[in-house]
Order: sequence, then C-alpha cells, then structure tokens
Amino acid sequence: MKLAIWTYEGPPHVGAMRVATGMKDLHMVLHAPQGDTYADLLFTMIERRNHRPPVSYTTFQARDLGADTAGLFKTACQDAHARFAPQALLVAASCTAELIQDDPGGLAETMGLPVPVIPLELPSYQRKENFGADEAFVQLARALARPMERTARVSCNILGPTALGFRHRDDVAEISALLEEMGIAVNVTAPMGASPADIARLGAAHFNVLLYPETGESAARWLEREHGQPWTRTIPIGARATRDFIAEVRTLSGSTAPVDDTRLRQPWWAASVDSTYLTGKRVFIFGDGTHAMAAARVARDEMGFEVCGIGCYNREQARPVRALAREFGLEALITDDYLEVERAIDTAQPEMILGTQMERHIGKRLGIPCAVISAPVHVQDFPARYAPQMGFEGANVLFDTWVHPLVMGLEEHLLHMFREDFEFRDEAGPSHHGGHAPRARTTPEESALAAKAASADGGSMPPADEPAAQHPAPAMGDNVIWLACAERELKKIPFFVRGKARRNTEKFAAQKGLGEISVDTLYEAKAHYAR
Repeated sequence: MKLAIWTYEGPPHVGAMRVATGMKDLHMVLHAPQGDTYADLLFTMIERRNHRPPVSYTTFQARDLGADTAGLFKTACQDAHARFAPQALLVAASCTAELIQDDPGGLAETMGLPVPVIPLELPSYQRKENFGADEAFVQLARALARPMERTARVSCNILGPTALGFRHRDDVAEISALLEEMGIAVNVTAPMGASPADIARLGAAHFNVLLYPETGESAARWLEREHGQPWTRTIPIGARATRDFIAEVRTLSGSTAPVDDTRLRQPWWAASVDSTYLTGKRVFIFGDGTHAMAAARVARDEMGFEVCGIGCYNREQARPVRALAREFGLEALITDDYLEVERAIDTAQPEMILGTQMERHIGKRLGIPCAVISAPVHVQDFPARYAPQMGFEGANVLFDTWVHPLVMGLEEHLLHMFREDFEFRDEAGPSHHGGHAPRARTTPEESALAAKAASADGGSMPPADEPAAQHPAPAMGDNVIWLACAERELKKIPFFVRGKARRNTEKFAAQKGLGEISVDTLYEAKAHYAR
C-alpha cells in the first residue's frame, strides 16, 4: 500500500463492498475508523445508485483505541441485524482497523446471530480491490451454496458482475438475452442482483458463464470442483469473441438454436470506406487484464489498428497479459503506477489511448485522444442509456466509443488549421448566426496593445533558422532538439499521423547526424520517406 494522487484499485475491503452493494438482502459490517466510511461516496455519487450501500461501520476514533474496540464491533453487528434483518452478514476490517487485530470474524461467530455470518480475511497490505471482490464472492459461495439437482431446463449461472463495475449492468442484460435466445435459462446472476438465497441455488445450474475473471474466477473454479459445473473461458467482447463465446456455450449446453446477429453493424462499419483512414492507427491499451486483452484483439483483428503498447494494473492477470503481449511482439507493462504508464504512453506516441479514467487524464495532458474501456471509471462512464461492452450490441458500442474520439479530433484539427480564416476567427461569432453573428468588441486600449505587439514582432513569423533558445520547444528525440519553428510546423500535421511524422523526422535527423530539427529538416524527412 502506498499514498498516491490516483490509484487504479482501492484496498480489498472496497472490493468486498462492491460485492455487498450489488446484492440484495445482504449486509456488511466493516470494522473501520472514522475516515474509512466512504462507501456512500463511491456508490451513490460515482455509480449514481438510487439507494445507499448496505454497509455499516464501527467508526471508532482515536480515543477508543485505549478502550474496547471489540465491543464496538459487536454492537455494530447487533444493530445491523436488528435494523436491516439481512439473510446473511459479511464482516471484515478496513486496512486501518486491521492493524489493531480485533478479529472481526471470530468476534461475530461468538455472537450467536440467527443468520449466517461470513468472515472475510482481507490482507490489505498485500492485496487490492479486485482480490477483495473475488475473495468475498467465493467465501459467500462456500458458505451458502448447497448441492442440489440440476434444473429441468438447461441453465447456467452468470458469475462476476459487481457494483461499481464497468458496464456490468448492461453486459448482464446483453448476455442474458443472448443465452435466452439460445434456449438456455439463467439460473442465478451473482453477485450483482443476487440474494443469499440465490447464492444457495448456484448448484442447480448445468454450467457457469464467467464474464469478469477479476471478480468471479475463484468462485467459478470452486463451483467446478465442488459442484461439477464447467465454466466458459471466452470473454464475449467484440464480434469475433462473441461468436467464439456462442460456440463454447453450444459445446457446454448442446444448444443448436440459431442466433440473430442482424443487429451487428461493427464489422461492416469497420471495413467501410469511411473507416479506411483509421486503418493502421497506433493505439496504446491499458486497464484491467480482462478488458485490456479483449481490447487488444478487437483493435488488431476487427478495427485494423496497430497495438503499440499493452498492459494492466492488476498483477493477478499479469501472466496472460504478458503472453498476449508476446503474441503482438510487445513487452507488457504491468504496473499500478500511473506515472509509469504516462511515461510509456509518451514514449510510444500513439494516435489513440484505450484505457481507464487515469489514461483519459494522461491523454489530455499529452494531447492524445482516449476512449475508456476499463475500470476505474468516473460518473460519466455509468450512462443512463444502454451501452454494453459485451455481445453483438457491445461490439457496436465499442466501434462508436473508439472511433468518435478520432473523428472529433480530426474535426478539431481542421478548425485549428483554419483558425485564421475570417469565418473561424473568435470575433466572427457562432457560425450558425451567419451574417447576423455578434462581433467581439475591442476596447481602444486592447487595440493599442495589439498594434504595439504586432509592431514589436515586425508583423511576421520568426525566421526558419531561429534558435531553440529564443523559443524553446518541449519535444525532442534522443539528442535531437526541435526548433520552435519546426514544432509549430509539426502541429499543422493532423494529430493521428503527427506521431509518425515526429518519429520519422527524428530518425532522419539521427541518420544525417543533425542535432537540431528545422522546418527544412521536417520537409526533407517527408520527401525522403515519400520516395
């Protein structure tokens, strides 16, 4: 654990709260000091939930440390049971409360509450949020799932969705509809939307569909071992993966029902003339392991992008991410340090970033468009509209989400190119007003200052060989300095090929033994690579 301005994952008790908050008729008691009580902020503000999370706290303070904090925890458990009457109770300690070693699980077991009490061991200083969610779910399954006969109709459980998950609500709806179309009933979706009574019925399904390995794989493995339920390995993100998922489900279920894919527009759009200028665009991908790997395959195989970097922040997924990176001829970036991610993106100079809300901020700093594909996310990534990432409709959403930043970036670039045109000047006013657009008023003082500045400049641009010392340019390659005039000229190149132009020019300058890049160097490099 370390302090940082941004963090990809919270401590493991946040993951456990995601499980509890997504469920019904379950309550969680967290042994935590005042200050660790931020579940309401997470779930009601960021996810825009219409009810408070089912979490109670002991909220002990510094003065309580010399007294009986264990007594405070017992009282909190009794009050939670009396007030909320849950079917089961989860108990755990926050990262700070873990230090006083009160053993919430042991304390709760001695209280004789008339409902199952499930203690969670969450090593806050070794593991993180996704582990906490995965561990909470598997412990719920261990404590509550019972052996039982399979359903008469072929059915499955959907495993992994939680509160605060990236598009989990819409993914579940999309995949549930797909399974129903194949003639397969959904026995239980868990943990999100399930009650403890539903968890007890997990064993009635014929197989399990695992949508989010970060938060459901341990439960899937336990159910396979203890209840004989196989589980799907394919994550249905993208058109190809969705078809592979359908084939895998057919193998597990014996279904032969046809699937309607007429809603799928993404493959045609990606191959259309309007999308050909996107082919070969370099993308850098970073997020949780599941979404990063799926995005890399969609980017390369379905959108025609070139993946120039890939990585994830959750070390539990490091091995498969590294294996996929080798397949792409890359070295995976496995880190939870956003500054390291920013350095990697800056070095790679991609045309677009596919990442988390962290990478969205990094993209703003570096001037690179970014589409969000993975948690952690902010409020804008919990839309009121239907916007899944999985299934055929999810493939359509991916196309829109990834292409629009590039298209809008091109529009912004064109506006920037023509900013001196009489129709695009700031003082011209909104274009939809036409000839009636109000013009900006300039005071005599402002006019005099503008005339004085123009006179001082001589009314012209700096000469092409102006040294960098007078107008420093921030960008430089290995021992190659960009003159300010060349940097300005480079910005006239559309953003989605600007990175390639920069790299080619620096390579050309290095081959010629040049220490500085001028406008002439830029155009000589362009002519050289055009031959």
